[in-house]
Amino acid sequence: MQPDDLPVALDAMGGDRAPEEIVAGALEAREAGLPVVLVGPVDGRLGDVGGLEILPASEVIEMKDDPGRAVRTKKDSSLVRAAEAVRDGRACAMVSAGNTGATMASALLRMGRLPGVSRPCIATPLPVPGGSPTVLVDAGANADCQPEWLVQFAQMGAAFYRERYGASRPKVALLSIGEESSKGNQLAKATHEALSAGPLADLGEFIGNVEGRDLLAGEADVVVTDGFTGNVALKALEGSLRTFMSILGEVMSATPETKAASEVLLPGLLEAAAPLDPEATGGAMLLGVDGVCIISHGSSSRRAVLNAIRVGHDLAERGLSGKVAAAVRPKG
Repeated sequence: MQPDDLPVALDAMGGDRAPEEIVAGALEAREAGLPVVLVGPVDGRLGDVGGLEILPASEVIEMKDDPGRAVRTKKDSSLVRAAEAVRDGRACAMVSAGNTGATMASALLRMGRLPGVSRPCIATPLPVPGGSPTVLVDAGANADCQPEWLVQFAQMGAAFYRERYGASRPKVALLSIGEESSKGNQLAKATHEALSAGPLADLGEFIGNVEGRDLLAGEADVVVTDGFTGNVALKALEGSLRTFMSILGEVMSATPETKAASEVLLPGLLEAAAPLDPEATGGAMLLGVDGVCIISHGSSSRRAVLNAIRVGHDLAERGLSGKVAAAVRPKG
């Protein structure tokens, strides 16, 4: 079967709102013409699945579980069975809103690593008002990194961006504490030197360093960093946006005058804020494994699940894994 004929394997038990919202998202995906198969228990815990196929999995990896140990011991978990479905050619992609570490471990151990990839990494789209998202890579898979790994993250991120957002030569930048090549720690300096040597020549354009303040400004299409820094930056952005929205809500409801003003401003604010909605992105992508693996936010609603299924199916249909493998393959 071709990738466009295969369903997306959806971890029905993964996420804070599983299984109800996960199943609801799967049903909406089917209505949208997207093939999907649920992976989870067949004992009725999933509720009314509307006739969707269920790949049996009797165990669940919880958010609190140790990722590596859980994947080794809970071999009949919905996460592990979803990854095996991709490995065995029963599904074109896997999607989970569950334990992020366990999702990565399941994909890596069951689907395998692409040839030549040193470490898989997480590519997370960051919203850019009025433009295409900026992809942050690595967003949390590898806390300690080497310069050559970051070069591969840049290559894989550029390949992903080309397929996901259609840019023929995406602009790739390195996250640091200053725009000058001399700024940053030893990892940043060594990576800047390596990227300046031209490993992205066939994939995109290295534009040098960017700072944290540039992440939502659209300065670069792909921003590369180690997983520790990337995850801290991502969580800082999420917290800042949440705090800002909370402050805005308090101000708009503080007095009769601000309430009246909010009635006029709210439609425009909602329209402007739409690109910032994480549920519209389709989730993060695990790059470097032999298959398509989408990591959704733990609080994903049915809308987020639908978008993740759509992105997973589209990237599988486009042959993303092969494009990523070619990006890290030595030239010549």
